Order: sequence, then structure tokens, then C-alpha cells
Amino acid sequence: MSKTLVAYFSASGVTARTAKQIAEAVGADLYEIRPEQPYTDADLDWMDKKSRSTIEMNDSACRPAIAGPAADISGYDTVFVGFPVWWYVEPRIIDAFLESGDFSGKTVIPFATSGGSGISGAEKRMKTICPAADWQRGKLVNSGAAAWAKSAVGL
Repeated sequence: MSKTLVAYFSASGVTARTAKQIAEAVGADLYEIRPEQPYTDADLDWMDKKSRSTIEMNDSACRPAIAGPAADISGYDTVFVGFPVWWYVEPRIIDAFLESGDFSGKTVIPFATSGGSGISGAEKRMKTICPAADWQRGKLVNSGAAAWAKSAVGL
């Protein structure tokens, strides 16, 4: 039986709830991608051109530090990667996560939460950052996460 990991970044708790539903539905381990410096409400103010999130998202090379030990993905065949959509793509901390491990030959399934943006821009960017992975089509999962995750892994 293959081993599955659900790795996620959540700024407000919405993606965390979805990640937990997916992990429970498919019997996966859970790994929270936490920033070394937690985001404050002011950091997440996308209307403020000087907010931390705006500055990070305007710099495609930005890689916020991840707190704690890096996820050891070596024992996993499938990795769900979850995040909120920021500026039509994944937050830069997801890029840092993808660059932190060897995803060669691993099945990677992105999922996102968003109030209005889709996931296609993030999928396109993530594939360029981590081209050795076996990318599966992702989904914007604002509801029905458990059923979608089961179908994504053939359960």
C-alpha cells in the first residue's frame, strides 16, 4: 500500500481544516508548512502594497523560511500540497517547501482554498518549480474535500 502525506500551509485556518479532512479521508499523514516568522493580520493585508505578503508575492524568487524540521518526504509515494491562493498562485512558502525535498517520481496533487481565484495559475507555476514530480490535476476545494481526495487517489 502506498504512503500518503498531506502537506499544507494555512494563514487563516481554512486550508488547515480542508487538509485535515483530506488526510482523514485518505488515511494520510499530516504536515503543516509553518513559516518561521508567523503572519500577522497586517502581513496579510493584500490592499497594503507594503505588507509582507504583497512584498513576497511581488518577488518570484522569495522563499520564506519554514519553521521546524523539513518534512521527510522520502517515505511517501503521494503528496497532497495544500494552500490558499494568493495573487492567483501559491504562496511563496509553498515554493520553499517544493524546493526542500526530492519529489522525483512522487505523485503530487495540489489543492487550494480561495474566495474566488482558481488553482490553474498555481498548478502551472508549481510544475516549473518541481518538474520531476508526477503532477496530478489539482482542485480548488472549498467544499467536498474528502470525496475529491478519495477519488484523486483511487479510493
